[in-house]
Amino acid sequence: MSIGKRLAQRTADLAPVENNAPPPSQGGGSFTSPGRLLTTANRIVQAEDRAKEAEQLAADAKQQLDEALRRLADLEANKAASDGHGVEEVALSDFVEKPGRRRILSPVEREELKANLSANKLVTPVSYRLLPNGKKEIVSGHNRIDIYRNDLGRTTITAVRFEGTEQEAELAAAFANLLAPSLPDYEKYRQFVRLQEESGFTRADIITASGLSTSHVSRILAFEKLPAAARDAIAKRPDRLGGAAAEEFAAIAASGHGESVVKAIEALIGDEKMTQKRALEIARPKITRVSAPASRSITIGKKKLCDVTVRGGVVGLRFDGKGSDESAQKWAEKIEEFIKREIAAKKVA
Repeated sequence: MSIGKRLAQRTADLAPVENNAPPPSQGGGSFTSPGRLLTTANRIVQAEDRAKEAEQLAADAKQQLDEALRRLADLEANKAASDGHGVEEVALSDFVEKPGRRRILSPVEREELKANLSANKLVTPVSYRLLPNGKKEIVSGHNRIDIYRNDLGRTTITAVRFEGTEQEAELAAAFANLLAPSLPDYEKYRQFVRLQEESGFTRADIITASGLSTSHVSRILAFEKLPAAARDAIAKRPDRLGGAAAEEFAAIAASGHGESVVKAIEALIGDEKMTQKRALEIARPKITRVSAPASRSITIGKKKLCDVTVRGGVVGLRFDGKGSDESAQKWAEKIEEFIKREIAAKKVA
């Protein structure tokens, strides 16, 4: 059972225990003030005991996380050892991959890594965890193994064994990705989710251990506010959308335009030339501009008296030239008299 579930179970009953004793009016005897005080004190003690137990479980979880990171650091130290202790050549056919653990590279990143591996000797060995069936589950180095196997036609690769549990391997792999400077924000979000699901650590634990700033974490977690279809599209090319743009897309989706967000993000992923700014413009609701109402001119002979416009239930008259204010007042009175006559005529009819 995960640490998170154990914490949930052991803290679920922190709510006050119901008092089943009958009230005095029902013949249950008097419930004195000292009795109430004793009951309340007992509940406080019980709650404190449960809280301490929950804190201990959280501390245990943090200790597991620290141990996984320590093992990863030790592994890195072994890789760098000059005597090559623990380093071996492993057949590529022996490796198996745990779904979701590999970091997704952009096409440019993959080509750069391929060129580097093709021209140079592998500096940092990959790491694996030995499975009961003899297969080697990749902990780090997924993309290097993939390129060696599928692009460079190699049959073996330099590797070192990770001495730890499955959970520790998962933590080590996730944090190795999470703390990589070049990791896209969506990949960091995915590692956050994996750490929570696989290890049971709380989000607060992960944020603290990662050392990421609050604003950076806010950008990373903006992806969870996007529609699922949008996240599916981003997963194919995490490098195409950053956390800052994800926050803006999330706000648009929250305002009721989720479908537009999905279409815009899918377009961004599918078109290398499209910018995030352009995708946001596509997603934002279009403002319908109301065209200015056409005005009609009333003339006396060849001379214009005024312009008439109708908009939003308002009839407007515009007089120009000398004496326009007096003309406007004069015609306003005439229009008022006309409307009153019309109303009176309808009443008579």
